[in-house]
Amino acid sequence: MTRGQGPTVRRRRLSGELRRLREAAELTIDEVGEKLECSASKISRIETGHVGVTPRDVRDLLELYGITGEEREALVQLAREARKRGWWHAYNDLFTGAFVGLEADASSLRAFQALLVPGLLQTERYMRAVFRAMRPDADDTEVQRRVDARLARQELLTDPSPPQYWAVMDEAVLHRMVGGPEVMSEQFARILAIAKLPHVTIQVVPFGAGAHPGMEGPFLILSFPEPADPDVVYVDNTPSGLYLEMPPEIRRYSMMYDHLRAAALRPDDSLGLIAETAARLPLPGPSKN
Repeated sequence: MTRGQGPTVRRRRLSGELRRLREAAELTIDEVGEKLECSASKISRIETGHVGVTPRDVRDLLELYGITGEEREALVQLAREARKRGWWHAYNDLFTGAFVGLEADASSLRAFQALLVPGLLQTERYMRAVFRAMRPDADDTEVQRRVDARLARQELLTDPSPPQYWAVMDEAVLHRMVGGPEVMSEQFARILAIAKLPHVTIQVVPFGAGAHPGMEGPFLILSFPEPADPDVVYVDNTPSGLYLEMPPEIRRYSMMYDHLRAAALRPDDSLGLIAETAARLPLPGPSKN
């Protein structure tokens, strides 16, 4: 996996610029569609990043908005780069929306999980047990494909230029016996090993903390290195996930995350709790001959 400014972030930036330039030109989406003889819905989907946009479409839009010279050429080039395929294209049937592309380009990831170990920390056997439980109708081929896709995502944490990764988990995650004691023991060992990486921080919200903001459900805050790319919140509570980008929504989830970190045990104490929980796992019984 090669990190850098990928096509998903470029498409998002281009969409934002096209929306800004339309508004500066004091044109409505309907007016743009009428002048370019296309549907208003197409313009709307371009501006929200839900569809790709060709360099030709960008030229037409910029001509309408009165943009010329270097600014025009830079945005047309951005359109070309936004059409390139990322590594995840091979798993497009599994990765819905722009999530993986945004994740791959983020400089900071702040994750909260209430029920499961976060995906980037899962072992192969743990994730296999999760996929089989959540998709009981899936055959072995589909399960393996989902495992391969998640393993490919996990390369992000060992990349030469990895993002800062901060994961907060509810203590319930440690006690949910996914795959049995042997799988959980292996999973705890992986969490403790990953936590040693300088760019990784892991915390656990103990049961004693009582009610907390994360009870609303799991979410991920993605931040990017360029000021032109504002934060995104990914809420993982629907089959395709929900992307939040409005400043009030970002502020709300950032505040929630700050409260979760404050309610959680300190990182060292969190790892101590994980190690203690691992030590209490039932030992495998004697083999029968």
